[in-house]
Amino acid sequence: MSVSVPPVFAPRPPGRVLPTLNEDGSRRWIRPKWAKGDWGARRRVLAWGLMLIWLALPHVRVNDRPFVLLDFPTRHFTIFGATFLPTDTILLMLLLVSGLIGIFLLTALFGRAWCGWACPQTVWMEFLFRPIERLWEGGERGSLRMDAEPDRWHWRRWAKHATYAVIAVFLGNTFLAYFVGTDKVVQWMQLSPLDHPTPFVIMALFSGGVFFDFAYFREQFCLVACPYGRWQSALLDRQSMIVAYDARRGEPRGKGKARDGLGSCVDCGQCVAVCPTGIDIRNGLQMECVHCTQCMDACDAVMDKVGQPRGLVRYATRDGLDGKPRRVLRARTIIYPAAFSLFFGGFLYALGTKATADVTFLGAAGAAPYTVEPSGNVVNPVRVKVVNRGATARRFRVTITDAPEATLVAPTLPLAVEAGKSGLAGLFVVLPPSAFTNGVRTVTFRVDDGEGFTDEVTYRLAGPRRVTAAPTRGTP
Repeated sequence: MSVSVPPVFAPRPPGRVLPTLNEDGSRRWIRPKWAKGDWGARRRVLAWGLMLIWLALPHVRVNDRPFVLLDFPTRHFTIFGATFLPTDTILLMLLLVSGLIGIFLLTALFGRAWCGWACPQTVWMEFLFRPIERLWEGGERGSLRMDAEPDRWHWRRWAKHATYAVIAVFLGNTFLAYFVGTDKVVQWMQLSPLDHPTPFVIMALFSGGVFFDFAYFREQFCLVACPYGRWQSALLDRQSMIVAYDARRGEPRGKGKARDGLGSCVDCGQCVAVCPTGIDIRNGLQMECVHCTQCMDACDAVMDKVGQPRGLVRYATRDGLDGKPRRVLRARTIIYPAAFSLFFGGFLYALGTKATADVTFLGAAGAAPYTVEPSGNVVNPVRVKVVNRGATARRFRVTITDAPEATLVAPTLPLAVEAGKSGLAGLFVVLPPSAFTNGVRTVTFRVDDGEGFTDEVTYRLAGPRRVTAAPTRGTP
């Protein structure tokens, strides 16, 4: 008795739904080729310069302060060597808004140049992690072969991830130095994890985040997590420079050198093969395009081979592709620079006129506002808080300028405050009861450091109300 065996069909290769998604819902890994060309060479020079700057910035000091230190636990933020405190809300707001408007202006003029040329995600991915991947796995073809194998974990892939892990620890600690300072990171690295479990967990999380991003998440950060691509519909106009395919010249596309009745596009697919986000630039402006210019270099190389002029894929405006003239002056290029000048100019002015110390006078915590001595004198306890914004330690003195009858008792003055730190001192102001009117006396405290800093603060002291006896009836 024969048993019929159903025919065995080879599994249908999954098709592509999205740049990073197959029809069966699996991840489509993007393994872009590197297109050699002038634009790629320029990006490489800029990328290596930016990487060196990012690695060096935590170690750079200005006036004995870090160039950048975002110390969230103490809420001290050092930017460009200047320290900002939680009370500097206006300064921080002006700086952040200035940076945001600057990116808007850059986008209005040059499209997503930030994404393709200067974004840390793109720079580290395309100029450090992908070259390491190509080195270990034998280029994009080797990576694609490993992706097609049933067991994708070839020893070369294990070696690649081991290299990634080492780099991730280095970059994670460098990134952490922006928030805790290089001295503290070096101290943590020299101690056993058991001696500092919390900092060790923080370092591990930073390093693990870097590894996850560049080993697995990759271009999905640009496509899914980053909102910038979705903003471009509002930030770009038809006069913005973008990486664009000239459909009027390229269509209809067709293969071969004979171009009778065909456009310049030979339909080679090289622009797709080199795209780090897996899109086809010939489909027009897309959210996934980061303007990395890889397709420009790839297309120019093909045009050279088939004897066609370069520039089928080039920097252009959408109006320019339609034959319309370029207009540099338009609403966006006028409003954005004006707004940037206003906010960044306000930041520079506020920073330049900011005092080198902040002085605050406070009442005594949990104590009566004043006491009366047996002699009748009124004693007001006062606290003075000084934040030293200078680059060196200073000693601050306090005097009263407009109350000659007052006696200032200050056993902890002058107040010594380290650079970038704050100090608190208690003092007592002794006044006769006649100095008060309706229970209040206003005095002016003068604070100076003997090195040019002076600040005067008006403060209201409390005292007893003087009661005047009413005249008796019949009194002349």
